[in-house]
Amino acid sequence: MSVELHLPDLPEVPISLGPAGAGVPRRPRVPWHRRLRELLSAYLPLLLLLLLSLATWWLVKNTPLPAPPPVERVVRSEPDYTMRQFALERFDGQGRLVMRIEGAALHHYPDTDRVEIEGVSIRAVAADGRLTLARAARAIGNGDGSELQLLGGAEVTSTTADGQPVVMKSEFLHAFFVTERVRTRLPVRVSVGTTDIAAGGLDYDHGARRLELRGPVKATLDPRTTAAAGTAKGAP
Repeated sequence: MSVELHLPDLPEVPISLGPAGAGVPRRPRVPWHRRLRELLSAYLPLLLLLLLSLATWWLVKNTPLPAPPPVERVVRSEPDYTMRQFALERFDGQGRLVMRIEGAALHHYPDTDRVEIEGVSIRAVAADGRLTLARAARAIGNGDGSELQLLGGAEVTSTTADGQPVVMKSEFLHAFFVTERVRTRLPVRVSVGTTDIAAGGLDYDHGARRLELRGPVKATLDPRTTAAAGTAKGAP
């Protein structure tokens, strides 16, 4: 069984909602500077992070790289310069000539700052004006020539305090021109005035007026010049 219920038609009642938007609260208008402040506050951490990243990138890009380790300079064992038919002169603080070195060729070795001279001839002037001459087929010594090893037909000529000549001849003489000393351990021949001495070696010190001879010693002595030459000692 079905039942139908019929309701009476209700009268239409008009409903007024008022003007458009009426009843919906309106958002108050915010000044632009306040909106800008709020925007900056919201994005400030992100801006700071971006600035920090840019600053880090700039520092990395502009930081100078560490200098590479210095490369050790290899000092050559061959001569860095050579002179031929040369003459070198040295002067003291007052402009007086103290040494003149001549030779056929000079080779300078930078690894030891030594020189090798061929056909060397030396003229040294002491503070008192006394002259010392030296010559040899070859010489090896320091750069300023104050110390030279004379090789091959070496000869050094000096004078005693009273002006007597002292001549030393050997195949090797080690001459110190500043301290005025001559040494050798090879056979040597020494002439002091008219006295002639042959020895197995010598150590001559002009400042101490000492001539020390190493044996075997064979001499022809002249009493007039032996005393002028200073003290001579024979060593076995």
